[in-house]
Amino acid sequence: MVRPALLTGLTLCLLPVYSWAAAPRVVADIAPLHSIVAQVMNGVGQPDLLVQPGASPHSYSLRPSEAEALAQAEVVFWISEDLSPWLESPLENLASSAHKVEMLDLSATVGHPFREGATFESHAHGDEDNHNEHHDEHEEHEEHEEHEEHEEHHHGEYDPHAWLDPMNAKVWAGEIAQVLSSTDPSNAEIYQKNAQAFQDSVEELTGSLSERADRLNGIRFIVFHDAYQYFERRFGLPAAGAIALSDASDPSPARIREIQTLVSELGVTCAFTEPQYNPGLVDTVFEGSSVNTIGVMDPLGADIKIGTGHYTELLKRLMASLEQCQPQP
Repeated sequence: MVRPALLTGLTLCLLPVYSWAAAPRVVADIAPLHSIVAQVMNGVGQPDLLVQPGASPHSYSLRPSEAEALAQAEVVFWISEDLSPWLESPLENLASSAHKVEMLDLSATVGHPFREGATFESHAHGDEDNHNEHHDEHEEHEEHEEHEEHEEHHHGEYDPHAWLDPMNAKVWAGEIAQVLSSTDPSNAEIYQKNAQAFQDSVEELTGSLSERADRLNGIRFIVFHDAYQYFERRFGLPAAGAIALSDASDPSPARIREIQTLVSELGVTCAFTEPQYNPGLVDTVFEGSSVNTIGVMDPLGADIKIGTGHYTELLKRLMASLEQCQPQP
């Protein structure tokens, strides 16, 4: 009588472990994308995160545990080579057999070309651009004389910070669900339901943020590095400029002078630091000016808890940061 009861108890104890072990091994490169993947996988398993909070995805050295997760991965979701050029080699060497999905490469992803110049003066904003339109624009641009910023840095075709457009997040959730359903058909229904729930929540949040953005019409701000144009375009809140390039490389003296010269002309009232980079540079650039370095804008959400709620909280905080620029009555 003792042995059957013991076996039954052991079986019950092992069931949750077996279910968890059956989940596919999934890796995402940055916390916002990891959050979307975690939402889609909710109830099945949890993805691993490569780039830890507070670190820059533009340059990163994998910890042993992160390299091991990559080596064991069945599926890897990553933004793009333009965001994390260092990741190409580990993907090839450690995750050679994994199904790798580059989110910026998906045909349904809204992609915007890199902006040139410290103050983006020649670039109009619009929400309906797509990969084909941007490709044509990029080809035409390359026929002209290269800007000084091109001379100091070479980059790819698209700005990789595409997760900051919530419409891209909706597209990605659907793609993630399809890939995971193909990898793990037994949980396909869960993945699809989770993706739909995430898409619905993002749609609702986008509407709420749009209402808040309407009340901020006319604010003029400068960001630390050019990481926010997807958010700016979606909500109609264009930055006046950025101190550093989209890849966060150090700005040239000419770029700094350009910002300093045009601050008064553009009516800039505030500038933001980022937790991954030296805030002293922002203070130096605007020393003696009327620009208020009032707070932090973070495209990665370094201090936001990793997991299912990370992505939506990130968008809320970005809008809250911009609301600090609103003149007080």
